[in-house]
Amino acid sequence: MIRALLPVLVCALSTTVSAQQYPNKPVRMLVGIAPGGGLDSGARLVAAKLSEVLGQQVVVENRAGAGGTIAAAAVAAAPPDGYTLQYAATSLLIAPSLYKKLSFDPVKSFTAVGGVGWEPLVVVVNPGLPVRTTAELIALLKANPGKYNYGSPGVGSVHHLAMEMFRTQAGVNIVHVPYKGAALYLPDLISGVLPIAIASVAASHPQAKAGKLRPIALTRPVKVAIVPDWPTLAESLPGFDASPSFFVVAPAGTPGDVVARLSDALRTAVSADDLKRSFQAQGATAEFVAPEALAAIIQNDVRKWSKVAAESGAKLE
Repeated sequence: MIRALLPVLVCALSTTVSAQQYPNKPVRMLVGIAPGGGLDSGARLVAAKLSEVLGQQVVVENRAGAGGTIAAAAVAAAPPDGYTLQYAATSLLIAPSLYKKLSFDPVKSFTAVGGVGWEPLVVVVNPGLPVRTTAELIALLKANPGKYNYGSPGVGSVHHLAMEMFRTQAGVNIVHVPYKGAALYLPDLISGVLPIAIASVAASHPQAKAGKLRPIALTRPVKVAIVPDWPTLAESLPGFDASPSFFVVAPAGTPGDVVARLSDALRTAVSADDLKRSFQAQGATAEFVAPEALAAIIQNDVRKWSKVAAESGAKLE
């Protein structure tokens, strides 16, 4: 009997010792965009704080391409030892609705480590458009079905799907014009080529202050510190909530003790005042979410975005 139990005891002891020693080498944190973007900036802020808390370097590794799915696939296939993580965003949860073939499942292929924060988007218009509120925008669009278009960073982006939610809930007909990144469509909005767009707060705020575009409403029902006077869509469309969130995941099967160590470190990192201020400066809010709650959010959001994507007809190869 004792001999039969030995392998189990050795395995359990090995796992405990491994967790106590974790991390004893640098940790990789993959991010699915090129260096310099908002998601990359957030990842580097969090990685720097995690390095301080864990006592080991957390290295950000950029794996850009295919809407972040290349990075996600690499993490899903990595050994579940806590040394490969992903700093992910809502795009990970939308991916199954857009791509026919993925080597991972956002729910089954990852272990939730913790939520990091969120960033509302904002519906903005060219100052020449005769609207200043959500109600006025909806009235204009209803009076002119199919006449107006809006720009987004691309098909299947959170921006695109958030506007599709707006279109459905407001009962309006507005035409989507996909661009390849915000750097391309905001100039068209400012010049008047586009009448309407949806963008990040960070990209919109300086232009709004300069009077080059007009903010209509945020896509999350919570105000943000950098623009406390900007209204939310939920004030006119009750329950409206569509904005990117950021979180950390590890490969499925990562030992519970290792996940707990990482989660505790992430909670400390996200709670740091300087990190909170850095997020605020980018129009985002740092807010830790525990692993269990994050796992539930991931499940719910995969279903939510699947419905929106199906209604919009968004697909990518």
